[in-house]
Amino acid sequence: MTTSTPPVDRPRRARRGSVIGNAGLYIAVGIAALLFLLPFYLIVRNSLMQDPEITGENWKWFPSHIQWGNITEPFHDASVDFGRSLINSAIVAVLTTAGTLLVCSLAAYGLARIPYKHANKVFYAVLATLMVPTAVTFVPSFVLVSSLGWVDSYRGLIIPGLFSGFTCFLFRQYFLGFPKELEEAARVDGLGYWGAYWRVVVPNSLNFFTAMATITFISGWNSFLWPLVIGQDPSSWTVQVALSSYMTNQTVNYHLIFMATAISILPLVFVFLFLQRWLVQGIAQTGIKG
Repeated sequence: MTTSTPPVDRPRRARRGSVIGNAGLYIAVGIAALLFLLPFYLIVRNSLMQDPEITGENWKWFPSHIQWGNITEPFHDASVDFGRSLINSAIVAVLTTAGTLLVCSLAAYGLARIPYKHANKVFYAVLATLMVPTAVTFVPSFVLVSSLGWVDSYRGLIIPGLFSGFTCFLFRQYFLGFPKELEEAARVDGLGYWGAYWRVVVPNSLNFFTAMATITFISGWNSFLWPLVIGQDPSSWTVQVALSSYMTNQTVNYHLIFMATAISILPLVFVFLFLQRWLVQGIAQTGIKG
């Protein structure tokens, strides 16, 4: 007489495996979050310390005495007009974002919708610009800006960066997937390409425009090399150039650098936290996989 083995409780094993898998996923996400937040912790910690405590041999997780006066110190530094540099960065980032969205979206809409036998060739030429190293075009761009008298001006800081081949590519990918029925209905009502773009496409694409605006704003705010060359006068420095001035061959003011850095990243943190939902949705709507 043979005895049969009891049936395996597959649903229970599946649930157990699911719980273990979820636990492993949460642990991995938690570790990644800690690694991501570590630089921010170091910035805040060091910004509220004095230099001897920052460079001391004994590691301290928190300041022995929080130096709240460090918060206002960057604005009282006579060598750098930090408040002016924040204003310059805000103006450059906002105007660059607005101009890039307008120029790139119009170019991409034309490539995606307006019938033209050389449209693909123009699009491939735009993609080819992504393969050209920035160092190759840096000197010619500076010579052109200098000949126009745009050094130490917002025009020199903003206009050369208004067109982005990558942003144009993303806009074209999005417009290719935009419902043509809406535009055809607009043309029935007598609208041309410009009217369809401005009255139909843009109002129905705010999520994607917001995502592109977020990416462009962060890139414009963090730009360093071009503002360093164009902004030769301290009054035209952006915040990234101002930060670099705190480190010289003679002195390194650590707590001042960290405090100014903490202040300079606050706008980016607020922008990212407020617009992150639109950022994810906008990238998903480009149709790019992987």
